[in-house]
Amino acid sequence: MGVPASLLPELEDVVQHGSAERRAETLRRITGLFLDSAQTFNEEHVALFDDVIGCLIEEIEHKALAELARNLAPVPNAPAGVVSKLAKHDDIEVAGPLLKTARLNEPDLKDIAKTKSQAHLLALASRKGINEALAEILVDRGDREVARSIATNQTAQLSENAFTTLVKRAEEDGVLAERVGLRTDIPPRLFRQLLMQASEVVQKRLLAQARPDTQAEIRRVLAKVTDEVAAQAAPRNYTAALATVRALHKERKLSEANVAEYAKAGQYEETIAALATLCAVPVEVVDRLMSGERADPVLILARAAGFGWPTVREIIGARPGAKPNGDTLDAAYENFERLTAATAQRVVRFWQVRQGTGE
Repeated sequence: MGVPASLLPELEDVVQHGSAERRAETLRRITGLFLDSAQTFNEEHVALFDDVIGCLIEEIEHKALAELARNLAPVPNAPAGVVSKLAKHDDIEVAGPLLKTARLNEPDLKDIAKTKSQAHLLALASRKGINEALAEILVDRGDREVARSIATNQTAQLSENAFTTLVKRAEEDGVLAERVGLRTDIPPRLFRQLLMQASEVVQKRLLAQARPDTQAEIRRVLAKVTDEVAAQAAPRNYTAALATVRALHKERKLSEANVAEYAKAGQYEETIAALATLCAVPVEVVDRLMSGERADPVLILARAAGFGWPTVREIIGARPGAKPNGDTLDAAYENFERLTAATAQRVVRFWQVRQGTGE
């Protein structure tokens, strides 16, 4: 059983001299023969079809290749060589059906994941039983849609490295955060990190969709985070920091470099005290301004004091809960460059006279 002997002369002629249309028609006939009896073929029969179909698909139009891929994708014993060749095709219409379901060996899967387009990666991300090695490649190379897809794929085996990458990417992607948070195999440490960085909306969605035991863990983590935030919100004591910076200021040794060093070292109280002293603004006002969501007050104080951008960047990073990314810093830099010293000093004079009233 296999390719009928009567077809062999025709195949030879088609392969050697046939037009694209004739090759396509012969390919449909041979594929039909294979599909009709695929479940009864042994390895030798399949290998024969692999050779024949492999010859016919050379120099054939993509439409015919895409049709062949769709036909072979659900067949468990589809010819391995043909499947491999089609799965590596640059046209996703050809490769896609096979990447999602067909049997492919590990080297082929890794090669495709490392070299092909995002559309190819998205198709791979929906495969059943993705192992850790392939998952790491997809998570590292894939775009937002690929990351979301593999996070949703509950049959994919994700390593701790893959989860770490997904959690980091979820900082700026609420949909991804929700999908990663609903995975039962996420390591506890990374689950807590995900919850702490997630928005309130995502936290509520996770609570609504999680299993009862997971809901209890979410509530415990959120309660802990609330306690930590409350502790951070407690009034800071600037007495010691003010004494230190005022002593330097009295000796004319307090400078921009000191502010940058304090900010870089995470010495928040000293950073605030130094800014307040150099700008002659009450420390309570600077504390309140620095605790806001926007970085604009930092830009104004720094421009009024004559600081440069490197110092401003360190101060922005020292703010409570600050996690400035590249886009945030780029926007802050543009605003800082546009801000004139005269404008900044007018605003600072306003803060100087408010005397920390919060108005």
